[in-house]
Amino acid sequence: MLAGASFAAHATDFVEGKHYTQVANKASDSPKVTEYFSFYCPHCYNMSNKYLNFIKAKIDPSIKFDDAHVDFMNSSIGTEVMRSLAVMKTLGVEKELLPKMFAAIQGDNAGAHDHSHPHPTTINNRDDIKQVFASAGIDAAKYDEVADSSETTDTINRWRQEQNSYQVESIPTFIVNDKYRINMDEIRSVADLTELIDYLATKKEEKSSGSMGWLFLAFAGLAAASRRRYS
Repeated sequence: MLAGASFAAHATDFVEGKHYTQVANKASDSPKVTEYFSFYCPHCYNMSNKYLNFIKAKIDPSIKFDDAHVDFMNSSIGTEVMRSLAVMKTLGVEKELLPKMFAAIQGDNAGAHDHSHPHPTTINNRDDIKQVFASAGIDAAKYDEVADSSETTDTINRWRQEQNSYQVESIPTFIVNDKYRINMDEIRSVADLTELIDYLATKKEEKSSGSMGWLFLAFAGLAAASRRRYS
């Protein structure tokens, strides 16, 4: 569980096999971090609403941030919701519609509602999803065109393949440089998470080759709920 009022760890304190795990042999050509999440996951909602802006602002500017939707549900509506994220990306409306999709599925108060009494989802089929997109001026025909495209199908199939190859079993999960999976159970603050992303994306390979540089970040820890797998 991420705890508040803690300070970021030194990079030298991060231990492979504990704080992060190598899940691929080859790293991406450029620094990147991908968050794997689900619109159905309360902790993902909490992360998106409270912490991602902090993380994006504090990591090295050279690190590209991306996200991908997992498929834990293995259902038709689960696939439709995955498609909705791919459509957002294609149409360039993810920033506007991501919080609206979270709210449509979980309610308006991100991280504040009682997880033991889930908010009734208003997303039960594609027509419901289209209503969310309509708020951004995207009509039903345009949504269908993009959602049913081969590009969108390829995207969600790639997310499924990555979910399996990176062994994403709980969310949110962060994969750095297509090579390292952060073990969130061992992360105690958002400052620690930010520093570990920065280290793995920009310093890890340098350290492995004998050149090491690190800038210590000391920010007050931001509390976050413990995570578990959500379907």
